[in-house]
Amino acid sequence: MQGEAEAKTTREMELLGLLPYWLETSQGNAIPNDVKMHSLFLLTGPNGGGKSSILRSICAASVLGICGLMVPAKSAVIPNFDSVMLHMKTYDSPADGKSTFQIEMSEIRSIVTRATERSLVLIDEICRGTETAKGTCIAGSILETLDQVGCLGIISTHLHGLFDLPISTNNTVFKAMGAETVNGVIKPTLKLTDGVCRESLAFQTAQREGMPDPIITRAEELYESMKESKVQYVPVVPGMGSKPVINGSKSEPLAKEVERSILVICQKGVVKAGEVACVIVGPREQPPPSTVGASCLYVIIRSDKKLYVGQTDDLVGRLRAHRSKEGMQDATTIYFVVPGKSFACKLETLLINQLPLEGFKLVNKADGRHRNFGTSALYHDAIPHEALTLQT
Repeated sequence: MQGEAEAKTTREMELLGLLPYWLETSQGNAIPNDVKMHSLFLLTGPNGGGKSSILRSICAASVLGICGLMVPAKSAVIPNFDSVMLHMKTYDSPADGKSTFQIEMSEIRSIVTRATERSLVLIDEICRGTETAKGTCIAGSILETLDQVGCLGIISTHLHGLFDLPISTNNTVFKAMGAETVNGVIKPTLKLTDGVCRESLAFQTAQREGMPDPIITRAEELYESMKESKVQYVPVVPGMGSKPVINGSKSEPLAKEVERSILVICQKGVVKAGEVACVIVGPREQPPPSTVGASCLYVIIRSDKKLYVGQTDDLVGRLRAHRSKEGMQDATTIYFVVPGKSFACKLETLLINQLPLEGFKLVNKADGRHRNFGTSALYHDAIPHEALTLQT
């Protein structure tokens, strides 16, 4: 623990090697984490990813440290908080005539009305007891309020719609509980990372807990139908076909223009319509773990509106490297998965040569030197169509 005088002045908390002390290290589920908290965290992660565990660990470490007791961490710098406020999952109270959501709102009301810049606020699974759309908006408003207060803390959520709201924050960063792909199966790492995780692992979790396979299969079918119902085709440029537009998308116009051009270029005899599924990754978002080990084409849209085209088998690692460079932290990325590295290289050349013809400026043109593939009107005849068809 730090000295008393220093603890009274610092507003930063640092817990190195923090452990969920109630779990067995020998069983592999007590994973240490380094928590350096200078602001409010908006925490996402899959089911079973360790969100609740890290909230409990931070809460216990803070209370123990303030009391001058041993902390379950290798080292700790803990501010002299005026209050530690924790809200975990709630249940209804029939005796009080209150539903689960009413209890939650009552508890969070106490937090937002009493929190100060010297408070530690920990809220787990915010607004989970009501209709998703309105619950998301209430959660966004609560996040803005706590951000303005300037307290330290974590708000964990599965409400990914928060990232599509026009929320104004200055004291909030995005954190995620990591996941990795092992033998084709996505597994939580229980490690705290930067960014946003939109993977819930809901189907996998339900199956692991014994939910009958027909129910899981039907749920997956319904999920796919729900995604398809959000896609409509609208004309974009006369004579150039249609593009898929996601209802309610908050993607910036330039990203939509780049996506349209990617689809148009890829469909000029290279792939059939609908076989390229572009995914937009926001500046602070992470690609899903399923992209690790998969061949991907990606286009980074820089803040100066110039594009970088690349291909990789590790999109998560590649974007991390790009974002470490100055001026790239706020860049948006568009990617799509392709069947194999060889095909990825050819499509990379194609996009580098063709995107400038669509009116975009590129920062990497060296990989477009194979111009016979990228510019010839007969390039699709030179390669068997079977080798060019993307598998969905």
